[in-house]
Amino acid sequence: MTTAAPTTPTTPTTVPATPTEDRNPMTATPAPATPAPAAWTGTVSVDDTTLAVTDTGGSGPTVVYLNGSYADQSHWRRVTGELGGGFRHITYDERARGKSGLSGDYSFEACLRDLDAVLTARGVERPILVGWSYGAMLAVHWAARNPDRVLGVVSVDGALPHSWLDEDAKVQVRKLFRRMSPLFPVARRIGLAARMSAEQHAEINIEVNELCAPEALDPVFDRITVPTEYVLATGGNLGGDPELMEKIRGNLAPVTARNPHIRLSAKVPSNHSKILRKDFRAVADAARGIARKAG
Repeated sequence: MTTAAPTTPTTPTTVPATPTEDRNPMTATPAPATPAPAAWTGTVSVDDTTLAVTDTGGSGPTVVYLNGSYADQSHWRRVTGELGGGFRHITYDERARGKSGLSGDYSFEACLRDLDAVLTARGVERPILVGWSYGAMLAVHWAARNPDRVLGVVSVDGALPHSWLDEDAKVQVRKLFRRMSPLFPVARRIGLAARMSAEQHAEINIEVNELCAPEALDPVFDRITVPTEYVLATGGNLGGDPELMEKIRGNLAPVTARNPHIRLSAKVPSNHSKILRKDFRAVADAARGIARKAG
């Protein structure tokens, strides 16, 4: 049997009255403002590598830029300049591109992890993602998987459904990159080639085109619930027949008809390779539109 311990009389304590919160908006003390993120340039670690990142800082809407397959962050200068200081701009080089480190994994999923690592390291919660070509696919996939972590997407002549890639086409892609490989050292200096072998370049191209097959990409489109604006180029480009490229761009129409969140913002006269140099204003306008919708 358990015996209760005798209780000791206690002296009542007086709890000081809590001051009444001043709810008068004319006299209440405002909460201190959160300081805007400072400008920063450095590296972010992910997996077995490091990524070169540039963050302009600022208190405006955050725009994160996603590069083409083998490109570096330098290609966004005109777009960031056009948008100006009212936005916070974050650019970075994917693994083995630009000033980022080499890796044992150059897959599409690895590049999605790169994006996640940059957003986490820079404390970004709901950016506008602006992606060109390969970067457009990253942006669309990210938005479909993380609708609560993104304000919207600008897809610059990428993330378009097509089914032209058969086994013969894969052979031709590999041949094309082998033929182009002597040009890689020059292309790297202007941010258009990665520090990879011809085979690695080719496999990245093949993988992203396989992901563009309608049976793979249509379910991604169906999960998009944020404003997604497309800026499409015109004509062909290196390795891309003009007639085929225009047919692929035409495949966007059924997507926009099916999902009201996806819209064609502009069809510009420049080609795929020159769109960020010649039609950067259309890209900037699409990002501004998403920022306005977000309030």
